[in-house]
Amino acid sequence: METQGSSADSSMDYLITSSNPEHPANHICTLCRNFYTLGWVTGTGGGVSIRDGAHIFIAPSGVQKELMQPGNMFVMEYATKTYLRKPPVLKPSACTPLFLAAFDRGAGSCIHTHSQWAVLVTLLVEKDAVTQGKAVLDACFEIEQIEQIKGIPKGRGKDGMLGYYDRLTVPIIENTAHEEDLTQSLEAAMERYPDTYAVLVRRHGVYVWGDNVQKAKTQAESLDYIFRLAVEMRRLDLAWVQ
Repeated sequence: METQGSSADSSMDYLITSSNPEHPANHICTLCRNFYTLGWVTGTGGGVSIRDGAHIFIAPSGVQKELMQPGNMFVMEYATKTYLRKPPVLKPSACTPLFLAAFDRGAGSCIHTHSQWAVLVTLLVEKDAVTQGKAVLDACFEIEQIEQIKGIPKGRGKDGMLGYYDRLTVPIIENTAHEEDLTQSLEAAMERYPDTYAVLVRRHGVYVWGDNVQKAKTQAESLDYIFRLAVEMRRLDLAWVQ
C-alpha cells in the first residue's frame, strides 16, 4: 500500500473535514468512543473502517480509541489501494488488509473488536471440540432459538434477516502473532461460509462487516449480545443448539 505525496501534506485534509456527524471521519471517532465504553477496544486494540464511494477511511494504530479525532484518520483510494491521506507520526492500522478483504466482498464498513465475550466463545468452542474428539480447526460457533439472531442478515444477496428458528453459524480462525497474517485465513473463512457477516479469531476477538456502517454496527452489537448470552448459558449448562 503506497502513500501519495508527503505524509505531512495538509492538502488532503479536506477529505476528513466536515461538520456532518455522519461523515466517515467523524462517525469513526463516535464509534470508537462508544466501543471503548463497551470494552471492545481497550488499550488501543480493535479498529473501525468505512468505505465512502471511492475512499476508505480507517482509524489508525496506537491511538486511544476514546480520544480519536478526525485528523487521525487514514484515507485510502480503494481502486488503487493507495493512501491519499496519511497523518504524520501515526501508523496505519494492522487490520487494514483484513478490512480490505471485507470491502472486496461488497462491505461498506468493517469493525474489529477485542470483546471478551467473543474471546470466551472461541475458547468454549475449542474446549467442546477437544472433548468431543473433533477437529478444532473445523469448529464454528453455532446457536439457535435466540431472539437476537434476528439482528443478523441471511447472507449477501439474500433478502431478510435470520429467524428465531434459524441457526447462526460464525466461523473461527486461529490467531497469529501479527494481525496482518490473519488475512489469508479470514479470506478462506469468507469463501467457505459465504453467508457469514463475521469471523471470530480464537483468543483474540471478532471481525464484523455490513453493507454500510449502520448495519455493521447493528450486527456487531447483536453478535456481542449473543456471545455474552452463550457464555452465560454455558455457566448454567444450557445448550446452544437443540
